[in-house]
Amino acid sequence: MALDSPARRSLASLPTVTRRSPGATDITDRLDVDRSPHAQVTIDDVAFDALREHEVVAHVFEALARGEGGNLITPNVDILRQLRRPQLRELAEQAELVVPDGMPIVWASRLRGEELPERVTGSSLIWSLSRAAAATDRSLYLLGGAEGIAERAAQRLQEEVADLGIAGWDCPPFGFEADDAQLRDTVEAVVEAKPDLVFVALGFPKQEKLMVRLREHLPQTWFIGCGGTLTMVAGEVSRAPEWIQRSGLEWVHRLAMEPRRMAKRYLVHDLPYAAGLLTRSVLAGRRR
Repeated sequence: MALDSPARRSLASLPTVTRRSPGATDITDRLDVDRSPHAQVTIDDVAFDALREHEVVAHVFEALARGEGGNLITPNVDILRQLRRPQLRELAEQAELVVPDGMPIVWASRLRGEELPERVTGSSLIWSLSRAAAATDRSLYLLGGAEGIAERAAQRLQEEVADLGIAGWDCPPFGFEADDAQLRDTVEAVVEAKPDLVFVALGFPKQEKLMVRLREHLPQTWFIGCGGTLTMVAGEVSRAPEWIQRSGLEWVHRLAMEPRRMAKRYLVHDLPYAAGLLTRSVLAGRRR
């Protein structure tokens, strides 16, 4: 896909982004940051970082200020289930930050007696990281979704976050990762835009595999795997009310919104796995 196609835009076609100069104000001067090392909690052989959302944001922007990039993944129950496969588990092991996007994972940590402080979702991080990016003259790139989704998400983010710089967006076609030319075009577009943060919304494990590849070219950039987040930001799918999110029933809302796509995932695969996860966590907690 050419760079001037409707689904892809580079930095030149969007508002100018002011790059941070050496010595520019650090994000820790604008946010209340705890610099102490954070703990990790292992759930089903995946090490989660015990951080609240504002601490994740501070960690990312402290690293950016040092010229360091990284991969941030947000496993929910479905992703955690898949990470049991050895060939996929390395995607979590290679990530700089792993935070729980799923209340059953938080509940499991509590049952084990090693509490993860809160659920940290990609659909929340895109807003908190965007606000921090605008405050520090950092740029974003949006990658994923059906045609037009990333563009509409970019427009909404800029409407709601003042001074936010969007370095570009791209909606690669289905199956692009299996086509060498299309994959190369996708990677080159991101590299050319030189963003500070890239939200990769292609679903697990496609997005995480692409993040690993992209990071080889942009070691000072942060890549955030965010699944269906761009679709929500673009307004194509609504997010559950906050009380449903807190209760751990957001999956019920998603199932009601997209029954054909979500029924097998939630009812056949994820519910039995979640029940087993909580049972194992109870037993692990008793052995402590």
